Amino acid sequence: MNVFSEQINKLRLVKCCESVVDMSMIDVTSKPEVYREAIAKGMIKLKTQTINLIKDRKVEKGDPLEVAKIAGILAAKSASSLIPLCHPLPLTNVDVDIEIVDNSTVEANATVKARAQTGVEMEALMAVSVALLTIWDMTKRYEKDKVGQYPSTVIQDIHVVRKTKQG
Repeated sequence: MNVFSEQINKLRLVKCCESVVDMSMIDVTSKPEVYREAIAKGMIKLKTQTINLIKDRKVEKGDPLEVAKIAGILAAKSASSLIPLCHPLPLTNVDVDIEIVDNSTVEANATVKARAQTGVEMEALMAVSVALLTIWDMTKRYEKDKVGQYPSTVIQDIHVVRKTKQG
């Protein structure tokens, strides 16, 4: 049984010292459904040679920018399956934009919308994070140094730019 795939009202975590910590999802039953929107962004630093391969569409696995968009959308839709106390939400729109901003940086932006009882920040952050991880995965072959390390590849500055609640 996959605990993350079920709706969880209450979790009990037994620590090694046998103490019990109670935790639960926040009860949003009495909150009205209102329009929610969150915008998140982040970036990945890559070698200039890797950026050029992306621009020239010569990455062996395919176009990392397009695949990252799809991965980001899927990640936003799966946030509650991966973050244990995150509410599953009826998302009405997920938009992921990936852009090369200079000779060593790719930026990911995600906008997530819903009519819901709680915000969509986790979904936007998840979309950006997984989009950037997808770019790393698709370009890692070109990013490794001679001993197989990643001295210049960095995912950074993932954050919520803005959240909106109307209604």
